[in-house]
Amino acid sequence: MPVILVANPKGGVGKSTLASNIAGFLAHRGHAVMLGDIDRQQSSARWLAQRPAALPAIRGWELASTEHLRTPKGVSHAVLDTPAGLRGKRLSQALKVADRVIVPLQPSLFDIQATYDFVRELQDASPEIALVAMRVRDGTLSQQQLHQFIEQLQLPLLAELRDTQNYVQLAARGLTLWDIAPGRVARDLEQWQRLCAWLERPPSVGKE
Repeated sequence: MPVILVANPKGGVGKSTLASNIAGFLAHRGHAVMLGDIDRQQSSARWLAQRPAALPAIRGWELASTEHLRTPKGVSHAVLDTPAGLRGKRLSQALKVADRVIVPLQPSLFDIQATYDFVRELQDASPEIALVAMRVRDGTLSQQQLHQFIEQLQLPLLAELRDTQNYVQLAARGLTLWDIAPGRVARDLEQWQRLCAWLERPPSVGKE
């Protein structure tokens, strides 16, 4: 069972937005999905509480901390949202159950600097790692700088998600891109295509 860890030590990069929409995509594909949240703010857990019961189910993975973190039973996929400042022992504990790590980052100097050291730490732990750029504005200098940074990391960039209110408005109602008419979010769904294909294939690095 794949466990997908969404992590970046920088706060405000869109971890909960990304985690909830990943869970929503997998649920709409018919997978038995569980969404966990080890962030004290419990953003994903609160979002899940708002989710209408008629939509494809996403189970909550109740977690007080990373202590004694165990892979949940009875699900096909698990998505784990994480707090800002995830480092050291807490990060190591989360990585023990993770098959994949998705690192969201925004195209800003502060995000890039924080992400660089974090990615190097992840690479030492050897999970399958990929990047997702959040709140991107096409044709900007910050987007160019982001591309240059990603080239240095030599990691796959699975998506560049635009800066849009769609995610904010959907989150307030417990929804994801896949819970409304596709025509309303066609541009956003297109940006997810490569990321969705990556989520659907088996992890290249498994847990023993």
